[in-house]
Amino acid sequence: MVKDTKNVSFEDLHLSEDILNAVKSAGYEKPSPIQAQAIPAILEGRDIFGCAQTGTGKTAAFALPIMQKLESGGHYPKPKQFRALILAPTRELAEQISSNIAVYGKALKLSHCKVYGGVSQNPQVKALAAGQDIVIATPGRLLDLFKQKKLSFEGVEYLVLDEADRMLDMGFLPDIRKICSQLPAKRQSLLFSATLSPEIQLLAQSIVVNPQKIMISPDKPTVDKIAQRVCFVESENKLNLLEHILREHMQDDDDAIALIFTRTKHGANKLAKKLSSMGIEADAIHGNKSQSARQGALNRFKQRESRVLVATDIAARGIDVKDMTLVINYDMPEEAETYVHRIGRTARAEKNGEAVSFCSPQEVSLLRAVEKFIKKSLHLSLDNPFHSQIAADMMAGKRGKVADYQRPSAVKPQRRQGGGQGNGKRRSADDSFGPSKPSRKPKGRGGQSGEGQKPSRSKPSSSRGAGSKPSGESRGKAKGKKPGFWEKMKAKAFGKKA
Repeated sequence: MVKDTKNVSFEDLHLSEDILNAVKSAGYEKPSPIQAQAIPAILEGRDIFGCAQTGTGKTAAFALPIMQKLESGGHYPKPKQFRALILAPTRELAEQISSNIAVYGKALKLSHCKVYGGVSQNPQVKALAAGQDIVIATPGRLLDLFKQKKLSFEGVEYLVLDEADRMLDMGFLPDIRKICSQLPAKRQSLLFSATLSPEIQLLAQSIVVNPQKIMISPDKPTVDKIAQRVCFVESENKLNLLEHILREHMQDDDDAIALIFTRTKHGANKLAKKLSSMGIEADAIHGNKSQSARQGALNRFKQRESRVLVATDIAARGIDVKDMTLVINYDMPEEAETYVHRIGRTARAEKNGEAVSFCSPQEVSLLRAVEKFIKKSLHLSLDNPFHSQIAADMMAGKRGKVADYQRPSAVKPQRRQGGGQGNGKRRSADDSFGPSKPSRKPKGRGGQSGEGQKPSRSKPSSSRGAGSKPSGESRGKAKGKKPGFWEKMKAKAFGKKA
């Protein structure tokens, strides 16, 4: 195993001439730490348990040595079989891996295909029927085709679990166990993850045998080259802040693009539509869209036809866009680990990047969880024109709940006076009913009406008969009588005159 990776070149890793030429054509100058350590170990036949931050080149770390071993092995896959199986959690990641393999193997005579849901299975079944050297698959569709007897696991020599932590998050563990139970016991297994947790370690123990453990800064889940900052902002001001940041980001660079993460699919669609109406070309990508629509949006983003891509967490893995320097968390992620994979879409291949997180008062607890997980505090953005002091104070621990705060214009609610519906209830300080009329002092009560109260909704009292001005004696008799007394008296009087 290579211990000192600082001065290692791809030529030092014992890769074939064809692969070295392909790597050089792809613009790779020197191997990343995970590549420098994993490639020689895989070529030696070792199982691998690798942990490295998102964007550090794990795909090349396993793809290059496996492709070289497949090319030199001299075996050919039988119908419905394949020699190497690469499992990925999302279609986007499967597409990314497939694209990289096409680049690495352009001078090799290796076949590969993709197997995932959301598209017709017919082309996949046809490709599998001919036999493939490499299959890149999501667990669900792969098991579905296996149950249909469209494929066989008997020929698998190499197994790769890429982004294993994300597969656990998405609930793929039962599917992974079913697949592994069908694989040949004699195989080389590789497991890669961006984060290290007890669950991942348990999974690794059940899949890899006597593995070479490669841990690249496991105590630093995020890449140091990503400048991470937070903007405290009220929820209703997030769109204004986003527009401010995007226009500033794109002002001096015609090729500048940004990836924005929202919590929901509806939120992604809505945000992309609003940005487009502002003149900022944007597309949305999420699980409800067809694979062709998702791929189309991603391609337009890569080609700079759209400047902004709004995505849900399903796209946090698998989006690999060259020179994407800005990621924005419009909504804080509900899972702290998801933050790592979101911002890992920038600062890829040893380049710099920036990640900005919007945090409203309601999201402070999520921000605390993120900072605890990544073991560092996000830098406070000082150029935020929509700064929320409420959120900042809550993060600093001055107050523990959003409800503890009132808007500066809020008036302390007072108890309503008088009868009618709602009598005795408090009116919220945020109720926007407009200025209320002062209520009259009800007769027979000693209290005074408070400023800003609504008038009583009870029927007219005896002191204000409609259309009449009773004498003092009448007022005295009427005092304390039920509503409607004077109406009855008038009707009786009119009846006598008639």
